Amino acid sequence: MIISDSLDSISVKKAAELLDVSKSGFYKWFQRSISSDNDQNLEIRVKEEIQNIVIEFTGYGYRRVTIELQNRGYSVKEKIVRKFMKEDNLLCVKKRFRLRTTDSNHGEKIYPNLVKNLKVTGINQLWVADITYIQLSKEFVFLAVIIDVFSRRCIGWELSHHIDTGLTFNALWKAF
Repeated sequence: MIISDSLDSISVKKAAELLDVSKSGFYKWFQRSISSDNDQNLEIRVKEEIQNIVIEFTGYGYRRVTIELQNRGYSVKEKIVRKFMKEDNLLCVKKRFRLRTTDSNHGEKIYPNLVKNLKVTGINQLWVADITYIQLSKEFVFLAVIIDVFSRRCIGWELSHHIDTGLTFNALWKAF
């Protein structure tokens, strides 16, 4: 094999002698220098493709981006994709699960707000109630609360695993 430059040519044997290395050592060094140039070009192309995928699919994290890269012909591992996305600040923020407890599209009667313009001047004139959920490590529990508007005190509450009429009835019973 002859190593050629734009100006000069030299045989591998002569190059190995000049560098005082074996021919196999010279070949390893030469292949490594070629592959490092190709690796840098490949890295740039992969980063550009990752950016294109993230722009096209805004909700994709590094796992989905890796699959899309593989579909587009790039053989890249998740770890590398994650590293590139982290460097370019392209990591997708994981959406937290939110339990939906309000259903506004129901067939029940919707009552008007009778206390919109009411001026509260003392205790026990107006109570308000609400139901919320509390996320525990492996489950949800529901909390029904009744609050006196004037004193802003919780006057009744109930905690349950189920959101049903029993939950609200028990909170009201404790308020009384």
